[in-house]
Amino acid sequence: MKEQKNKKMKVGVVVSSAMDKTVVVLVERTVQHPVFKKYVRKKRKFMAHDEKNECKQGDKVEIMECRPLSKHKCWCVKNILKKSELMSELSEEVLNVEVVADNQG
Repeated sequence: MKEQKNKKMKVGVVVSSAMDKTVVVLVERTVQHPVFKKYVRKKRKFMAHDEKNECKQGDKVEIMECRPLSKHKCWCVKNILKKSELMSELSEEVLNVEVVADNQG
């Protein structure tokens, strides 16, 4: 993907990767309340294009604004900052179980 000038960038966590080439990213930010001066967490979900289907649930990703790709999708995954530890552990366990099952049968 080409590097573009003046494109908005956000960092968030993938909450869903069930769709083909699309992930849902939860972006959280803190904003100071205008009256009470207390910091409040604001959350928003963005649909982002994941061309290679690399992202899994729990991954920390950086998304970049791009042209509208569908009705709700106008962000692209730029890079994966941190892979999910839980999902990688689960996939290793599943692979180990399948290998043991093949050896027994």
